[in-house]
Amino acid sequence: MRGKFFVKIKMRFVVAALFLLPATIAPAVKTVEAAMCPDVRLVFARGSGGERWEDANYLAYKTALENKLMLSGLSYEFIDLDYPAVGIGLDKIDVALGALMGSGDAYEFGESVKRGVKNLDKMVNNGACVSTKYVIGGYSQGAMVVSKALPSLRADRIIYAATFGDPKIYLPEGKGVMPAACRGANLSDYRMYVPDCRAYKGLLGAYIPYEPADFMGKVGTWCNKRDVFCSSHLNVKDHVSYIADNLYEDASRVIYDKICQEFGIENTVSSPHDTAILIDSTGSMARMIDEYKNQARVLAERTLAAGGRVALYDYRDYQDGYVPRQRCPFETCDLTSFEAGLEEIVADGGTDTPESLLASSFVVMQELNWKIGSTKSIVVLTDAGYHEPDFDLNRTTRLDVVALSKQIDPVNFYIVTTAENTAAYADLVAETDGRVATTVDELTELTDYILRRYDSLPRVEESFDNAIIPTLAVESVSGAGSAEVLVKFTASSGRALVILNDAILGVVEGIEVTVTGLDMTQENILQLVPLGDDVRGEAVEVNLVGTLTVPKAPNTGKN
Repeated sequence: MRGKFFVKIKMRFVVAALFLLPATIAPAVKTVEAAMCPDVRLVFARGSGGERWEDANYLAYKTALENKLMLSGLSYEFIDLDYPAVGIGLDKIDVALGALMGSGDAYEFGESVKRGVKNLDKMVNNGACVSTKYVIGGYSQGAMVVSKALPSLRADRIIYAATFGDPKIYLPEGKGVMPAACRGANLSDYRMYVPDCRAYKGLLGAYIPYEPADFMGKVGTWCNKRDVFCSSHLNVKDHVSYIADNLYEDASRVIYDKICQEFGIENTVSSPHDTAILIDSTGSMARMIDEYKNQARVLAERTLAAGGRVALYDYRDYQDGYVPRQRCPFETCDLTSFEAGLEEIVADGGTDTPESLLASSFVVMQELNWKIGSTKSIVVLTDAGYHEPDFDLNRTTRLDVVALSKQIDPVNFYIVTTAENTAAYADLVAETDGRVATTVDELTELTDYILRRYDSLPRVEESFDNAIIPTLAVESVSGAGSAEVLVKFTASSGRALVILNDAILGVVEGIEVTVTGLDMTQENILQLVPLGDDVRGEAVEVNLVGTLTVPKAPNTGKN
């Protein structure tokens, strides 16, 4: 085994077959010819074994974006990055082992990634076309090229960087027994589509920070539901299904919107919109209901003109026996029927200031027939806060509403209200990725923002099949600081992935690992990752040099 160490395992040593991925080849299609110095260069780094210009993932990425760019009036050029993209397949078993042993940073695989980084850096930072802007993307090994290169790239030349199935992904909100992401909290802004709420670090580790400071708002990552390389699961099929699952199309909406913003052009391409408008019709709204109706009419008109659908409801307080009333459903709501619905709404009733928005919006979300693939919004126009829990039979809470919104796709909440109510709605809009507007100018800006939205896929799912997450505890460490160290451990699943100094060695089925021939000039950190049938747990780290505090079970929540 190569390297300055030797690992002897007292049970059966297995090289995981999940790393042996066949290359996917598609019919040849050459890049688009463009001006000598185009407005935009769209660079893609293909995955392991992909043939340049013919790789299926490159072609899917190119087609999705080209269908939109041809409407923009911009000059553009697609480039399949020139780098080895060495294969990891049955005929490349030595490369597969190199990827494992080097954690993606050593041997032939690591050299391939480094070559890609070098060539991307040269193109973006030192290219002759100083006015050209870049969009960069990459899949699998190519995603590693992109994320590894970011710190060295000139951010002012980059419009957007997109990664797909990145083995070096980093999502801190996925860490722990009950990750924040499983509550829909603290989601990284670059998390565009990662359904697995337990996704934390990639199988080959993580690049930290994943989004350098000068790239804020310019990075997005897509990780398929059970992708072995970037989720907490061990599924190979999901790693090779980014085309079939339409994730390049989803990403193209994000990227094209960023391009439009960069060049100040109108984005006429977006996902279809389903927008439900809820108007507070209690008596306190009498002084402003006409103004709110006018604002609702403008939003409906613009949404319908953009090819979207609208629905209209009004709501009051369940204490008054008033349940939300549908005035115009998605299926039949045109501008004429929407305006007729507005005329039916009259401000009346109300016994206290808060209203039953939570119970009402919960009913609305359940009652409407939301279109699959649409960008979904609820826009609330009110002069009051809300009861929590509400006065319906289920005693609906904000968390109930947020959970249902995410189950649907999600549904983003936008609140139009008075300035003094802004704080009352802060949590609801944050947890559903929405906004608050308090003036006509803000509403105009909000309408623009809603119509530009393109997130037709959920950023995260709250739970994932109630999987039992495997855990691992180190029981003892003998010989720390010497040439031979014995680590005994218990794993709930009986299996663990063994990593030394970021070098992934393979899978051990047993209870102990003996490490000999250590290079004492290195830090020598051993990681043991518990593996279940279809999911991996959080790694436990052991420092093999110096004084040790043995971690009993940091990934179980126990002391």
